[in-house]
Amino acid sequence: MKTFVYRPKGVCSQQMTFTMDGDIIRDVKIVGGCAGNLLGISRILKDKKISEVMEAFHGVRCGMKATSCPDQIATALQAYAKQHNMDI
Repeated sequence: MKTFVYRPKGVCSQQMTFTMDGDIIRDVKIVGGCAGNLLGISRILKDKKISEVMEAFHGVRCGMKATSCPDQIATALQAYAKQHNMDI
């Protein structure tokens, strides 16, 4: 298991910490942002593959912002995959 910390940009959340088992997300903790929504998202992500989360979350916007917490999760997972030379 590996821990990956990501600092999102352009959203209310301040930090995302992922516990990864290869390309499987085992746990996500998000600091800041909409607590209830992000707790729900974290629970949904448990035991999902990076590719399926990226497909679902990439490009989601929050209001008039160019990004959102789900979009930043996809960006974080893309960075993790690149850092670990994963083909997603």
